[in-house]
This record gives sequence, C-alpha cells and structure tokens, in this order.
Amino acid sequence: MNILIVGVGGQGTLLASRILGNLASVLRVDCKLNEVHGMAQRGGSVVTHVKMGEKVYSPVISEGDADVILAFEALEAFRYRHFLKKGGAMVVNAQEIMPMPVITGVARYPENVLEIMKKDYGAVVIDAQKYAAESGSVRAVNTVVLGCFAKKFGISYENAEKALEMSVKPKLLQINKTALKKGYDILPII
Repeated sequence: MNILIVGVGGQGTLLASRILGNLASVLRVDCKLNEVHGMAQRGGSVVTHVKMGEKVYSPVISEGDADVILAFEALEAFRYRHFLKKGGAMVVNAQEIMPMPVITGVARYPENVLEIMKKDYGAVVIDAQKYAAESGSVRAVNTVVLGCFAKKFGISYENAEKALEMSVKPKLLQINKTALKKGYDILPII
C-alpha cells in the first residue's frame, strides 16, 4: 500500500508517518518512509511517503501511484491530488490554512477545494480539527485522520492503538488515544 501524507508544518505529518511505520511493524509487513520537509517551519508544505507491503524496495511514491492520500489540510489535498491512483482513496481534514502567498495577497486560495476533492476523487472529508479539540488538543488532527484511515481500510482499532503507543510520548498518549478513537468512529462500520 502506497500512502502519501500531506499537510503543513506543525500538523504532525512526520509523526503520522512514524505511526504508520510502527503499524507496519505490528502488522508484520515491510515498510519504507521518505520525508520531504520543504518550508515546514514556516507553515509550508510537508509530504511523507509511506510504502507497506510484503517487500518494499523504495520509499518514493510516483505521481498516480498512491493508493491513499491522507491530507491534514484542504489545499494540500488539492495540491497533491495528482499522486492518487485511479480508484485510490483520500481522507481529508476540512481545515483551510492560508499559505503565505494568500496571506500577502499575491495569490488566492482556490475555491471549492473540498467539493472538488469529494466529487472528482471520492475523498472522505472530515472536520478533524473539531474532533481533535474534543480529544483535548487541536494538534491531534493527524491522529484523528489516522483513526479514520484505519477504519476505512479494515485495520483493527487495537492494532492502530498499539502503533500509536509505540510512537507517542507517554504524556500525550491519552489525548492521542482519544483522537484515534474519534477518528475511528467517524465512518460507519465497513
């Protein structure tokens, strides 16, 4: 499974890739990760490539080859949509974070991003920020999206929770467990 994780700096994109790496360990499959930071410290785009399978040789996902895109911000989903393979799946946080060119007035934020993602790519759009806040921290958006991903792909909550426990600092674990469960419960039973 080829999973592209996209977001902006500070949204936990790198932690999410580590959680998926640990999930691969729990599921006893091979996994390779590749992180692309960009201008992460300034709210810029952050992308991680996660490949899982029987044997994985390269961590890089080519355009049109992602089975799944997990997007922590709407514009990032739009920006990287060309990586999704035909019939692939996308989970998108509905949050819109204005990039610097929009803030400075040089560019405009595209209109109808979420509608395009739903209509043209079949994206599951969720208000992960709301569920993260209900969990105790708006910073747990990444964990909410991962919970939704786990449910969508038939990964047991127990295995997802084990991967989370292997990845998150103890002082943040309970908030993230709550966020994971909220994300897991968003979708109806498959």
